[in-house]
Amino acid sequence: MNPAADTTSLALTPRQLWSRARGTLLVLALVLIGGIVLATVQSTGSHGALDPRSADPHDSRAVAELLKARGVTVTVTTTLDETTAATTGTSTLLVTAPDLLTKAQQRTLRRAITGAASRTVLIGAGSPSLPTLAPDVNGATSVPAENLAPSCTLEAATRAGSADLGGERYLVDPGTAADACYPADGLPTLVRVPGPGATDTVLLGSPDILYNDRLDQQGNASLALQLLGSRPHLVWYLPSLSDTSAAGAPDDDTTGNFLALIPSGWLWGTLQLAVAALLAALWRGRRLGPLVTERLPVALRASEATEGRARLYRKANARDRAATVLRTATRTRLAPALGVPVQDAHSPERLLPALSARLPETTADPKHLLFGPAPADDITLIRLADQLDALEREVRTS
Repeated sequence: MNPAADTTSLALTPRQLWSRARGTLLVLALVLIGGIVLATVQSTGSHGALDPRSADPHDSRAVAELLKARGVTVTVTTTLDETTAATTGTSTLLVTAPDLLTKAQQRTLRRAITGAASRTVLIGAGSPSLPTLAPDVNGATSVPAENLAPSCTLEAATRAGSADLGGERYLVDPGTAADACYPADGLPTLVRVPGPGATDTVLLGSPDILYNDRLDQQGNASLALQLLGSRPHLVWYLPSLSDTSAAGAPDDDTTGNFLALIPSGWLWGTLQLAVAALLAALWRGRRLGPLVTERLPVALRASEATEGRARLYRKANARDRAATVLRTATRTRLAPALGVPVQDAHSPERLLPALSARLPETTADPKHLLFGPAPADDITLIRLADQLDALEREVRTS
């Protein structure tokens, strides 16, 4: 006889596995496809924030077209080599994300600014780039962008009036002849630091005045055109991962650069997939509920189960628990034989009088046997088991 035929296997067949998993797989596939399609649609035609070639709400094609209409030549660069080659003494250099540059790139750019550019505009420069690109200015805590008044004598700011600024706030070193404008909570969000000759560096705490969807608000357009259109040539520098000058630098934060340059649609798609996976896991996860019977892989004899439980009690030195189980089982079996309801089997006031009436001359102490303390050692436990068996036989034979 094949022993395998006498056992019941709990292993699922391929058909059962497919029946259980196909619903979950279908939902995950639909969520994955939807996330990819959504991310693709949102990222199609997007070049990244502040790109003058894109008409997306947070890009800057509108201000670039206005500058071209005023006779300003706009050159878009994505590498440091292109930027330094295009920058001349009659250029305005706009750096859209100076904090993404490595220290080596910042030093190279600083040399180009000192040697050629007549104006440099840094967008959102913070502590990673200020010590190199604007050493006379320190960063402070950032604030949300909002409509702010100029509160300074800088001609471009007074002409433009109120504008949408905020983001990074700056602390100018004492003794530095700088124009500090558009203060937020007491600290400026636009700073102009004069340099040698006709050069200067302009720090913008946030890029909001350059966005397509905010250019027509307040004095945003006027301020942007005056800051970027004061020279006949504008170099619009968009740092990118394709720039080989960033490779191999020991102080690179490549992870931060990569995440900053990923289109927002893909980031949102990944977040949606993660939330969907978490919800699916909660939906299909095991839930706590009432106990249910399950088929055992093999049939166990009652004696084997009893011996196994006894070994566990012995291993844990659980003599009190073992004694309780023995006494409870004996009381449950004695109660019907003594005419006591099963629900009162564990009540000394009901069980012991009936037992004394049945066995008036017994030498055993029923109260000690059925409701006594836990045994102190294994020998006492074994003796208790024998005495309980003897008591039960005596009751049944009386």
